[in-house]
Amino acid sequence: MRRDTQNVLLVLLGGALIKISATELYLRYVKPANKWYLLTAGVVILALAATSLLRDAWLARGGRPMPGHHSHDHEPHSPWLLLLPVLAIFLVAPPALGADSVQRAAAGNSVAGAAGPSSGEFAPLPAGAAPELRLSDFVARAVWDRAGSLAGRDVTLTGFVVHRGGAAELARLVITCCAADARPMVVRLTDGGAARDLPSGTWLRLRARLLPGSATVADGYTPSVQVLDAEPIPEPVEAYEY
Repeated sequence: MRRDTQNVLLVLLGGALIKISATELYLRYVKPANKWYLLTAGVVILALAATSLLRDAWLARGGRPMPGHHSHDHEPHSPWLLLLPVLAIFLVAPPALGADSVQRAAAGNSVAGAAGPSSGEFAPLPAGAAPELRLSDFVARAVWDRAGSLAGRDVTLTGFVVHRGGAAELARLVITCCAADARPMVVRLTDGGAARDLPSGTWLRLRARLLPGSATVADGYTPSVQVLDAEPIPEPVEAYEY
């Protein structure tokens, strides 16, 4: 690969990392704690590009080549394909993962992904008529909570609609580090009325109640909830749970 091609790639890659980490776009790819790693990587890559450009400019003005420096006159076309994903981030940033990722995943919830506390005892639910819970917390309580803290309680859940296998589900993707390790958490909607008829990918904030006897190995550890109220909402800035 010619040095000018390398320099262009470094500038674009470093610029792309700085661009997404300086805005909320980075939340589509990594968890908030990784923002500064992205920003630092972008700055380092731009510094490498600047060093390389300055060295090439010095050589072009008649400077002596540095030890180990070799010029390359031939270049395959394939390196320029590396520009495509970088340009995509600059021009049209890919959205966060959503309903399509859930539909491609196996049905049910990962028990490991919905693990409860090591003691098996959950903290009491927050006060209020319908306290807000993360979807992953709700699933973990439904599967593991021996005290039955969800029994007879209304809760508020946020997620997007997924239609799969003839059922309507509310889903959320949970990430540990980045979108590459995303895993779905889902609850099955019953008595959802209009909420069940909304297209996949529609974000909802709903008030729901756990149906007793669900979230077992027989149903893939998927809790079923009675939907008491549902409101479509815009996609949140933080589309993933952590």
